[in-house]
Amino acid sequence: MRYLIFSDIHGNWEALRAVVEAAAGKFDQTVCLGDLVGYGADPNPVVDWARANAGVVVRGNHDRACSGSEDLEWFNPVARAAAEWTQRQLTPNNLIYIQELPKGPIALNGFQVMHGSPLDEDEYMVAVADAGPVFAYLEAPLAFFGHTHLQGGFEYCGNRVRTIARPRARKQDDVPLQLDPDCAYLVNPGSVGQPRDGDPRAAYLLYDSEERYLVFHRVTYDVTAAQAKIVNAGLPDLLAARLAIGR
Repeated sequence: MRYLIFSDIHGNWEALRAVVEAAAGKFDQTVCLGDLVGYGADPNPVVDWARANAGVVVRGNHDRACSGSEDLEWFNPVARAAAEWTQRQLTPNNLIYIQELPKGPIALNGFQVMHGSPLDEDEYMVAVADAGPVFAYLEAPLAFFGHTHLQGGFEYCGNRVRTIARPRARKQDDVPLQLDPDCAYLVNPGSVGQPRDGDPRAAYLLYDSEERYLVFHRVTYDVTAAQAKIVNAGLPDLLAARLAIGR
């Protein structure tokens, strides 16, 4: 089975459309690791697409916030403003869909999917120190996670945890990774709609479960159009500005 795996779309329709078009014909099922909405100005087109096309979607913290099921006290003012705006914009059917998204981790075809970690759906796994203890709690040798907006991940092999090199550091659009059957992996496809690794292009990956082979991808999209929608919606300017720099 070939999977298109992505995360953290955050209401960015232009970025999602670019990813789907770039991956067309190369996957059998889609998997989203959470945060369909929040920040961006197109929550309904993104959720409409997910309802019609996504095979598996786990909830993210912004999905909870934008559906009214999360206390916004701990959100910064910019994220809170976007969540409140998004909740007002969502159609009744899309609001229900977001509210009913399942909590990760979810087991699929020999791998798990989650937003944060198997211990806490809101946990940020950014460094080896964060990811190392998590491997003991995986129920499969491969798990995909989001939340950090950083493409890459971690490998546990020979009692040692190391960082999977950030694809952006290799200056390539497509970076392959052959999975070793004697190792375990925590893999992050990066963010579709709001990358934070210094590369503003939309991030995703393609995974072949039979060959145990995956490829990290980046694709350009119409950042200017996404920015204009954010500004015109009256959302905080920071949400538009950061799209151009990938931070």
